[in-house]
Amino acid sequence: LWWAHSPPTRLPRLPPAAAGSGPVGPCGRRAYAPPAERKRFYQNVSISQGEGGFEINLDHRKLKTPQAKLFTVPSEALAIAVATEWDSQKDTIKFYTMHLTTLCNTALDNPTQRNKTQLIRAAVKFLETDTVCYRVEEPPALAELQKNEWDPVVAWAEKRYNVTIGSSTSILGPNIPASTKDTFVSHLASYNMWALQGIEFVITQLKSLILSMSLIDRHITVEKAVLLSRLEEEYQIRRWGNVEWAHDYDLCELRARTAAGTLFVHLCSESSTVKHKLLQD
Repeated sequence: LWWAHSPPTRLPRLPPAAAGSGPVGPCGRRAYAPPAERKRFYQNVSISQGEGGFEINLDHRKLKTPQAKLFTVPSEALAIAVATEWDSQKDTIKFYTMHLTTLCNTALDNPTQRNKTQLIRAAVKFLETDTVCYRVEEPPALAELQKNEWDPVVAWAEKRYNVTIGSSTSILGPNIPASTKDTFVSHLASYNMWALQGIEFVITQLKSLILSMSLIDRHITVEKAVLLSRLEEEYQIRRWGNVEWAHDYDLCELRARTAAGTLFVHLCSESSTVKHKLLQD
């Protein structure tokens, strides 16, 4: 049912900055490229509990993944969130707005065939190019803005995880100690595979492991995390002006993807059951 007439295709390799709304695999590649839109073919959406978890029903048909696996999620809360995405579609299904569904598809199909260790290694590697660790010296106003806005987040992360991170104005970036990387590896190992898929997705949106963990740990909000990840761009906008509608659209899209990824991590990390909230009248 996911793409009944359009088999999944792979996108060419893209740098992280060019990644779109889908979950990202190695080298910034999105796992799936669904059709942008499709006519809505169902009336009602509901969830039900099966042997493997919670399932999504479109009328009386079970939702499937791009690899034709039964779409089954580990928690009732996540199933309700996914079902809400499908139920909120109007006459046309806009797949690019369904971030939770796409994240679940990636977790179920694992198209890049990575294990937990590989997912963790990919996430920690972002420390070497973390947005908040790269600083400028010129112009002075931007350098001061980075110091004022990014230093508190870095300081929080260093205290929270008892590590040394630092920052650098060198194009090579800061020299992250091996012990810091080991600490983040150990911390990320406490998450399950589903949550790790979401964490990587958030990191790819923000281009920062530090901002992502600050957000997932509820130290900062989605709005704040996105603003900090776009600090230089926002500075340039304030200096040179906004491109009509384009910057606002990009900002809203980034907030939506980041919020969806964060919600996905939380719903996959917490064991909770929501009673009597199936999407049925």
